[in-house]
Amino acid sequence: MADAPIIVLTQAPDAATAADIARKLIESRLAACVNIGAPTGSIYHWRGRIETANEVPLVIKTRSALYGHVEAAIRDIHPYDTPEVVAIPIVYGDARYLEWIAAETAMR
Repeated sequence: MADAPIIVLTQAPDAATAADIARKLIESRLAACVNIGAPTGSIYHWRGRIETANEVPLVIKTRSALYGHVEAAIRDIHPYDTPEVVAIPIVYGDARYLEWIAAETAMR
């Protein structure tokens, strides 16, 4: 599908940043829903070192046609130099739910 439903994943450094990203995406109709998870520990390589941090995961339901706008909106708020912003296609799903994603992400 040219405009398939997708899930975009990102991690925020704290609950306030996560809420700001979620609200911007919902208010601008770039996402139908954003789930904000509980803080979780992350271990990762960064600039030649192993780092650890507590981060807040976000699961964003949107459409592939909006990915560039979603990424730009996240980058506008996100304090990281290189935030995780990845998209996963939704291969199967309840037709009514997928229609809801499409209807709620109609940019106006």
